[in-house]
Amino acid sequence: MKKKLISVLLSAALVCSVLAGCGKSDSNSGSSAAADESGAADAGSDGAAAQDTAPAEAEADTGSKDGEYDLTLYTINSTDEDFNDWLANVEGATGLKINVIAAPTDSDTRQQKITTILSTGDASVDILEINDEMSASFKNSGWLEGLNDTVMTEDIRGEFPQGYMADMITDRDGQIIGVPGYSGYLAFWVNQEIMDEVGITSLDTKEDYMKYLEAASGNGRYGYGGSWEKTYVFNEIAQFVNMFGGDYLDWTNPANKEALEFFHEMVEKGYTPIDQIADKYEQMNPKFNDGKYGSLFMWGLGTDYDKAGMLGEDKIHMAMVPQFTDQKYIFTDSWSYVLNTASGHKDAAIKFLQYMASEEGMKANYEAFDRYPARKDVAEKVVPDTDPAKEMYSRYANECVVKGRPMLPQTMEFISAMGTIFQSYMKDEITVDDFCAKAQEYVETYNK
Repeated sequence: MKKKLISVLLSAALVCSVLAGCGKSDSNSGSSAAADESGAADAGSDGAAAQDTAPAEAEADTGSKDGEYDLTLYTINSTDEDFNDWLANVEGATGLKINVIAAPTDSDTRQQKITTILSTGDASVDILEINDEMSASFKNSGWLEGLNDTVMTEDIRGEFPQGYMADMITDRDGQIIGVPGYSGYLAFWVNQEIMDEVGITSLDTKEDYMKYLEAASGNGRYGYGGSWEKTYVFNEIAQFVNMFGGDYLDWTNPANKEALEFFHEMVEKGYTPIDQIADKYEQMNPKFNDGKYGSLFMWGLGTDYDKAGMLGEDKIHMAMVPQFTDQKYIFTDSWSYVLNTASGHKDAAIKFLQYMASEEGMKANYEAFDRYPARKDVAEKVVPDTDPAKEMYSRYANECVVKGRPMLPQTMEFISAMGTIFQSYMKDEITVDDFCAKAQEYVETYNK
């Protein structure tokens, strides 16, 4: 147990160092490829969570009087201007008095504090909000309560993204350990002006997409744009591995090799630039706005594009993911509400989580924080048809295999190592076989 605790704490420390400096902008331009907080303020702000730009000492109304409360919530949302209205809604609906602790706005401090609370059995916090990176590190630690029989019951769990739940918030015993607060997709984006110019009307298949890449590329323009900095490119590698029918955690799978060769071919043929190995989202998005790229994968709802006057069906917009194999694939991320195993207020905490998982709770989150509902049935009901994301988000939920990103307990070590060898392969410093061999070694090394 001591060895396991040390491993988790070291992993958390590295996550903190890589994610330090997260700031609010479109689509995590200040966060790592792990997309920490990619949707915490998603609808209308594709970037890092809103709390990361709020004053560090901001406090919320605790919702309790004279120190009397039913549970304590450790939250990332307390600096949101609508938080107190949300809290009043939750307390009114559940009959609970909720004590609020505002999570630190600095991502590394927040990660350290949450790790410490859970690893030391601190019973002063009952419910916490954690991101995918923390889920990957904590879900098999025994620090989080399983919710299958109390909250994420059979009657509602089918409305949540099944692949995401299996990948990110289900432990080795099959227990779901969190309630997703929203869905934020790694959407496929295209520049319609370029599509019209080159006369491409369909991107449904791999063949369609290859034609577009060729037609859209040339004279300083590329059919595909990426964010290939070593701690960001993880998202794109994993997305294409899925599209080719591979398994990111099994680099003996020939489909994985095929996906990597596809990236290399795009560079060789001039369909995507090699110099984007230095780019994060904050460099990639302006290039997309300037018409340098014909398509890319990007988190969020396009705030950077909107600010530049480039968001729209006739300009830059979401599209359906091309289907390379027998299915379409897409990633979603989330922050989830979890129950501290050490909690002394589990009945109240379960009541809170049941509300968060309910239609009413999902609606309250959507209305207060602009978080796209994680439950597809709720999204169909509460998101207005005027929301430009609704149609494509609904199609993603219903037509794609929706997965959580493949993370290991030592999340950032794994991401950084994979990004490093990806860059080496793109620069022809190693072969694709070298890449696959090293990637499999990293899977085995960091899955501890």
